[in-house]
Amino acid sequence: MLKFQRSFLLLLFSLLAVSAAAQKDSTKKTSTIDITSSYKPVLRNAVKINFAAAQLNADTTKPKMNYSVPAQNLFYSYQPIALKPLALQQDTNLYLGMRNYLKVGFGNFSTPYVSAGFSFGDGKKSLLNLYADYISSKGKIKYQDYAQLTLKAMGSYFTPKSEAYGSVAVSQYDTYLYGYDHTLYNYKKDSIRNQFQDITLRAGIRNTTMGEFGIKYNPNVQVNNFTNKNKLSESSIIVTAPIEKQFGEAFSIKVEGKADITTYSTKDLTSNVKINNNILQVAPSLGFSSPRFSINGGIIPTWDNGTFVWLPNVYAEGQVKEKTFLIQAGWVGRYVKNTFRNLSAINPYLQTIAAQTNTKEIEYYGGIKATAGKHFNFSAKAGFLSYTNFALFINDTATDNKAFKVIHEAKANNLRIHGDISYINQDRFTLTAGLTLNGYTGFNNNGKAWNTVPMEFTSSLRWWAFKQVLLKGDFYMFGGGNYLAKNNAAQSFSGGTDLSAGMEFKVNKMFSAWLDVNNILNNKYERWHNYEVYGLNVLGGVRVTF
Repeated sequence: MLKFQRSFLLLLFSLLAVSAAAQKDSTKKTSTIDITSSYKPVLRNAVKINFAAAQLNADTTKPKMNYSVPAQNLFYSYQPIALKPLALQQDTNLYLGMRNYLKVGFGNFSTPYVSAGFSFGDGKKSLLNLYADYISSKGKIKYQDYAQLTLKAMGSYFTPKSEAYGSVAVSQYDTYLYGYDHTLYNYKKDSIRNQFQDITLRAGIRNTTMGEFGIKYNPNVQVNNFTNKNKLSESSIIVTAPIEKQFGEAFSIKVEGKADITTYSTKDLTSNVKINNNILQVAPSLGFSSPRFSINGGIIPTWDNGTFVWLPNVYAEGQVKEKTFLIQAGWVGRYVKNTFRNLSAINPYLQTIAAQTNTKEIEYYGGIKATAGKHFNFSAKAGFLSYTNFALFINDTATDNKAFKVIHEAKANNLRIHGDISYINQDRFTLTAGLTLNGYTGFNNNGKAWNTVPMEFTSSLRWWAFKQVLLKGDFYMFGGGNYLAKNNAAQSFSGGTDLSAGMEFKVNKMFSAWLDVNNILNNKYERWHNYEVYGLNVLGGVRVTF
């Protein structure tokens, strides 16, 4: 045992000695690092994006644009226009870029002329326009005098979605019943004076945007007070309430209600009268509109002084060739209200009437509209009209023949052909012309269509020849009709022509000079029997714009 212990100790000491020797030898050895180059950190090269200019591919997809365009139809009254002594049409003024103007002039036949216009407001929130016009003349025939004064104010107030508008107008017309035999009669001037005073008030509200419900509205009311000095008084109120609902882009429903109420009374008749003349209407219709075709179909239930009738309201337009050729057709009806105010606008030489009878008019028509090139347009229309209680004018042959009476034809027809052309080159040159032919038939109560015209031709020229010079011309011609002379003898009157020309020269930014020459051919025609118009007349003056 002791021997084993000695052997174990000897082995342990031997191992310790070997370990110590190995550790001593390891401490003597040194580790080294060889550096062959210095370290420099470098960023990786960035990749640069190169843009190459290349044209985008064209979008060949054809957009689908459906426009809701209401049918543009013109309904002509086809009534004889009022030709008054020296009845000048409103001049086309040279636009000078300013909002206020004053135009004054003087001409032969002792003719003073004044016209003025003033504008206020920014046109976005509010707008107010004021107008004033005056003209008078004295002819060579005794009491062949004429005067007209008009004052008018128009205003609008705008909101983001609607417009409230209104106007007031006051007019006075002075004419004289000079169409009598001056060798047989000698009247005082005041006794044959026809002095009309007309006051008109109008107000309404309409939406300027369709809104989310797609509804358009424009209710409005108009009040007229018309008087003839010491002879008659007439008051009217006209309430109109149109509303339209759009369904999608093609269909729409329209409903329009209208009430036209008139009270008329006389002062100079042996047995004075006071009457009412009322027309009530409701006009529902359904419309369809596409880029190439549109149609409106509806009826107009009407109460004419308590008598019920219905009027057609059907018309359509279709494009045969897009934007160049269009055909139209229709079956429409309307009432012409024969108030003294409306009748005197046609013939200013009326005597006081004792009754009012309205005219019903039904028309079947067809026509075309076309565009040639960029500037030339023309249209043609043929229609057959049937009248009930057609108003006619005849001289009062029972007395001195100076005034006109109103009579009515129970049933009458008219084949009417109308055509017009125009050439418009921006705002520098405009030429228009129109021709209307009337063929009246079917008269039973009257032998002829008294004091109507079978043909009318009108044309107008406006040419800005230079930057400062405006040239203009107008030509009117009508064919002769028939009138009733004494002893109930039918006579015909000759037609007439009226050629006018004028110019306006812009002196500077504020001042312009103008000149009008009317009835250049000096044709003293009679539109109304015994009432000869003025001959050649010249009117000139200055215009101030500020």
